[in-house]
Amino acid sequence: MSDEVVALTNAMANASAEAYYWWATGIMVAIHAGFMMYEMGQSRVKNVLASGVKNILAFVFIIPTFFLFGWWLYWAYAMNNIFLPVFSAESGSYAQYAVPWSNFMGPNLGFPGWGVFWSAFALFSATTASIVSGSVIERIRISSWIILSVLVGSVVWIIAAGWGWSQGGWLVVRWGFHDVGAAGCVHMISGFFALGILINLGPRVGKFNADGSANDLAGHSQPMTIAGLMIIIIGFFGFLGACLLYPSPLAEIDIVGGWKNIYGGPTNLSTFAFNTLMGFSGGVIGAYFITKDPFWMMSGALAGIFCAAAGLDLWYPGTAFALGFLGGVVIPYSHKLITSWGIDDAVGAVSVHGTCGFIGVMAVGVLLGGYPAVGDGVAISFTGQLVGAIAMGLGGFIPGYVVSWILKQCGILRTSDAVQEIGVDAEVPAAAYPEGMQSRNYS
Repeated sequence: MSDEVVALTNAMANASAEAYYWWATGIMVAIHAGFMMYEMGQSRVKNVLASGVKNILAFVFIIPTFFLFGWWLYWAYAMNNIFLPVFSAESGSYAQYAVPWSNFMGPNLGFPGWGVFWSAFALFSATTASIVSGSVIERIRISSWIILSVLVGSVVWIIAAGWGWSQGGWLVVRWGFHDVGAAGCVHMISGFFALGILINLGPRVGKFNADGSANDLAGHSQPMTIAGLMIIIIGFFGFLGACLLYPSPLAEIDIVGGWKNIYGGPTNLSTFAFNTLMGFSGGVIGAYFITKDPFWMMSGALAGIFCAAAGLDLWYPGTAFALGFLGGVVIPYSHKLITSWGIDDAVGAVSVHGTCGFIGVMAVGVLLGGYPAVGDGVAISFTGQLVGAIAMGLGGFIPGYVVSWILKQCGILRTSDAVQEIGVDAEVPAAAYPEGMQSRNYS
């Protein structure tokens, strides 16, 4: 093959790769539209707009902060290190290209594809904040929420991704950690980060009685909630699609070699299609089997995908369905247990993302031990997955707890009880339902 033909083939492959990640990123925006609907539906009328504003602000603050430091943190931690990031060009890391003053962080034709990879990761980052967002509705202050969303979206999950969602991360290289669909790197991190916040944030006014029993503070629109959850599912097809490496030189993947997973191992879109849909289906059926509640059914759809996510490239579809079913069955019980501890998780995010992320990570260790984690390195093992799960759980919980505790001590974490009584929308210069819906008994 002549040099001209090779150059033309590579250029076409690169253009296709850029288009692929462009549209995967666009589809991921649906995750945030869905989370916004989901949280607004789960809010009472007096808190609807505050929930929506909080979700929008998390999304838009992640983008510039991810540009400023999140992207280089990923590459700096993707080098088999745990505590100190690596930035030097001599290390072989891409970190020197990812600092905001780099020539490649802009319209530079010398490094095609860098921007679409950055945008896909920026949307991954925004997703971590959106996951946490629903758990804290109706009582967190916007200023503190912005700080916490930037922390989880542009710092915490990024470090975890460098550890376990890159070919050079210490969890992968040393322990054979395998988490293709980010059950641990995104969902466990976010779920346990949320748990850390909730312990300090405290419950909504009226959630618990003096004897410790819990009241159901139902949202104002169940249809909006379940429609939002379905839209999140649409967005996760973009999310999971962007977890594959496109076969082109810009992704450092041989065109002839085909699709690769995040670790550079062989896979294809068909595998992701089979197992995503089977996990989704299993989760809905499992939750329906237990509760018949449409909220938990659609939450089960997410739970089912997350329970299959870590091994999405390796499962037999029937196994993905069984894991999804397990997730749908578990989440109502997990949520009930967390509530019994006096923790008010308004949307069950700790259970759906934290518990099911843990199930997904550990299922790989139980059922896929011996498969290669990456290249000729350490194989997948129960021990390696357990180490990864512990790292993800603590990696999310500790910063969520510590920083929210500091904000609490500063008196800026939580809205006052008086504001909660009249509704957090009192701080928003607009009305959710100007026709007078607020006057009805929806408080």
